[in-house]
Amino acid sequence: MRRGDEALSGGGSTLEASGVGFMYDGARTKAVSSVTVAIRPGTLTSLLGPNGSGKSTLLKLLAGGLDPVEGSVALDGRDLDHWKPRALARILGVVPQIEHVPFPVAVHDLVAMGRYPHLGPWRSPGAADRDAVERALERCGVGPLADRPFQSLSGGERQRVRIARALAQDPRVLLLDEPTASLDMRYEMSIFRLLDGLRTEEAVSVLVVTHNVNLAARFSDRVMLMKEGRMAFEGVPDEVVTPNCIQAVYDWPALVVQQAFAEGSAPQVFPR
Repeated sequence: MRRGDEALSGGGSTLEASGVGFMYDGARTKAVSSVTVAIRPGTLTSLLGPNGSGKSTLLKLLAGGLDPVEGSVALDGRDLDHWKPRALARILGVVPQIEHVPFPVAVHDLVAMGRYPHLGPWRSPGAADRDAVERALERCGVGPLADRPFQSLSGGERQRVRIARALAQDPRVLLLDEPTASLDMRYEMSIFRLLDGLRTEEAVSVLVVTHNVNLAARFSDRVMLMKEGRMAFEGVPDEVVTPNCIQAVYDWPALVVQQAFAEGSAPQVFPR
């Protein structure tokens, strides 16, 4: 289709999983089994698959939220277990699928929480921190909402605020779990355009879990299709978004056609 504990200055980072697997307590089978992936600087990778295929579990393994029962996850060649939590949080930003904010908080203050890994418990925000928060608010189009209570926002507005908080970290790797779920077309497009800009303009390594096959094919450098905890297919959109691959993963026949967009030509899926 197209194209140490301290963070290195400039450029992106590579996040890799090598043969990782995970099984939840009480389960009879692994939620993720023998998966190897690499999320590289300046690329947008989309992870797709049916419900229950292991996508969110794999993202949690990559984020360090779960410990693999087999295999390993490394950031810039260093196993995640060897990173100090705050140093890892300076590089790796995560936007989870579900998050409850139980206390009243203004949008600006919630986004500013993304600076915590750079501040620690005792240092007050400086000019660089305030600039990072303002850039994140502006980039996600939520600057006009800065003084609004987070709880008063719509679903799409909340999602953009949560992405802004992750961007305030100045991450070199960004993992997002279904950031466009239940959003309308405008917000879906704005979020994928935002992610597209992050990888092309700032060389951020982006992984997004999504159910939107067509937007994934349109904006991604690589597409990964999971089924029953395993990686079924992985490659550039033209190699993976095909009738055979889609039917094999989703158990449903599909028509796939090439469509021209501003971003380039991309395969688009229509269920039969």
